[in-house]
Amino acid sequence: MAYRIRIILDVKDDVIRDLIVDKSINLEELHFVIAKSFGFKGQEMASFYKTDANWEQGDEIPLFDMSEHGDSLTMNSCIVADIFKNVGDKLIYVYDFMALWTFFVELSEIKDTTNDELPILALSFGNVPDEAPEKEFKSEKLTDDFDAFDDENDLENIDDFDFENY
Repeated sequence: MAYRIRIILDVKDDVIRDLIVDKSINLEELHFVIAKSFGFKGQEMASFYKTDANWEQGDEIPLFDMSEHGDSLTMNSCIVADIFKNVGDKLIYVYDFMALWTFFVELSEIKDTTNDELPILALSFGNVPDEAPEKEFKSEKLTDDFDAFDDENDLENIDDFDFENY
């Protein structure tokens, strides 16, 4: 079985690659195929992220295990067929953490075929820009508990505090 996987680079102008890969390769092999198809050497750190139908980023699948116990998921330990079970399944792929090239990866077709020539670049559309776009990370506004603490004590100068009572 072969999988047709569509990869879209998250940049202003459309940059798309469709790859046909054997379903038995691991994510590390897919990482190298994706990097090469977009003109990268594959020498930078990268991670895949599990995602839902709305592209909400989930658990990380890194290139290398950097966990304390050495027992976390890695690209090498994840088979493509175990990650992509149905057409429409998705991953987010981030290449080069200094530049943050971000890609949307989606299983677009399952082919009942065997081909010794895999992987194949089936579609190449658009050109990769010279530099990755700047990423803006947004988070929810957190309450600032420190303000409440400061208001309670209302000290103007640390010298005014009587440490000898403690």
